[in-house]
Amino acid sequence: MKALISVSDKRGVVEFATALASLGWEIIATGGTMKALRDAGLEIINISDITGFPEICEGRVKTLHPKVHGALLGRRDKEEHLAQLKENGIGLIDMVCVNLYPFEATIAKEDVTMEDAVENIDIGGPSMLRSAAKNFRDVTVVCDPDDYSVVLDEIRSNGNTNLETRLQLSAKAYTHTAMYDCRIAEYMRRQAGLSEILFLDYEKIQDLRYGENPHQKASFFKGKEAVPFSVAHARQLGGKELSYNNIQDANAALSIVREFDEPFCVGLKHMNPCGASIGKDLKEAWTKAYEADKVSIYGGIVAMNRPLTAEVAAMMKPIFLEIIMAPAFEPEALEVLATKKNLRLLEVNMDRSAVKATPMYVSVNGGILAQDSDTACKTITEDMTVTERKPSVRELEDLNFGWRIVKHVKSNAIVVVKNGATLGVGAGQMNRVGSANIALEEARAAGQTEGLVLCSDGFLPFGDTVELASKFGVTAIVQPGGSIRDEESIEKANEKNIAMLFTGMRHFKH
Repeated sequence: MKALISVSDKRGVVEFATALASLGWEIIATGGTMKALRDAGLEIINISDITGFPEICEGRVKTLHPKVHGALLGRRDKEEHLAQLKENGIGLIDMVCVNLYPFEATIAKEDVTMEDAVENIDIGGPSMLRSAAKNFRDVTVVCDPDDYSVVLDEIRSNGNTNLETRLQLSAKAYTHTAMYDCRIAEYMRRQAGLSEILFLDYEKIQDLRYGENPHQKASFFKGKEAVPFSVAHARQLGGKELSYNNIQDANAALSIVREFDEPFCVGLKHMNPCGASIGKDLKEAWTKAYEADKVSIYGGIVAMNRPLTAEVAAMMKPIFLEIIMAPAFEPEALEVLATKKNLRLLEVNMDRSAVKATPMYVSVNGGILAQDSDTACKTITEDMTVTERKPSVRELEDLNFGWRIVKHVKSNAIVVVKNGATLGVGAGQMNRVGSANIALEEARAAGQTEGLVLCSDGFLPFGDTVELASKFGVTAIVQPGGSIRDEESIEKANEKNIAMLFTGMRHFKH
């Protein structure tokens, strides 16, 4: 039995080759792998002794030869194949152990040149993997050092790997080469300025119990890059398995938390905030967020941007929550919540300095929409005022707070705010005045009818929303502007002595 070994990642390769040799296998190797194995005292056959041809072009050509690929692709169950191999002096190779030039690691370097990148495109390695994988009925293909132990165990037990294992390793090899080629294609297409093909590369985390509803199947995948404010890369410290809807809601909550540096807490239900607040500390932020809507938070999700303390954990414990997310949990807080066996606790990287506009994908029937994530958010300043009355300092602070919240509410979106906390949230109505009415009624139910500010994710096409807002004690409004009827809203705001500010930027969320 012969094994051809040629690896860039040399983790465990000496031990693997040593074990194979002890089991009677002959080892063929190339270049640096051959040197590493010979240095370990192993008897190694140089690939050039097999091909009868030297490595050329600085090692670019060494395994692209019929005596390699014929040895891998020849079928043992076809007499004509064996006869042709014998006629051409080609022996059989029973195993290929190959992993590829570090192309991805190379292009990840800040100072990488295109020349360096191209030189790290492996040609012979993928070719050997594909040849061996195609002939998996007779040839074992190994591309991952983590599989060495499985292969050795089966050889020790049975004299060779079994067919089921060879099929799995074949699939793994084709996946390895496919992903490798995707990386190369993405890089080369960027260099060439091409963008009409979309490559997606996600690894399954788990199969979920079901999707949005019990009759729908679902799975959860994560991207290769660990980004901040990510459920996919969070660490679960307690509670039962996340559901499809949990993951969607958690992601929405983290997108809101991402907006704030100051102590902040948000309660969320069905992908919309039901209460959000900043505070001098986490205790105040949680208290104000909870007071904003004690009813809707039932069965909801809470996210905060400060470590969860035992004091705040004790305040949350009596409430039925699905998930609590924080950058860290004090040990005492974990003890407080330990009796709530189903409560999911997620420790999430909340490094705002690492946030960037990563692509977002949404599936539609027969297609995918792609866009940058909405990480932009203008600071609301007095010079955005379009009315006679300008906002006070306190109103300006609330407008800035509400503007960072309303961008995460389903359109048509209206948020009513006072003293750094939401008092009412109107989400997803078919007209904007309907959303405003919901938010304003919530504020009135909370006993708040003076000094409110109103934030709208899109422009106000008529004066009706301003008219309504004035009846509920709104004194300042922020909206994008841009309607052909902007003047109607401005005139109505002046009539009601309301400060109105235009941002010139909208934040629709569908």
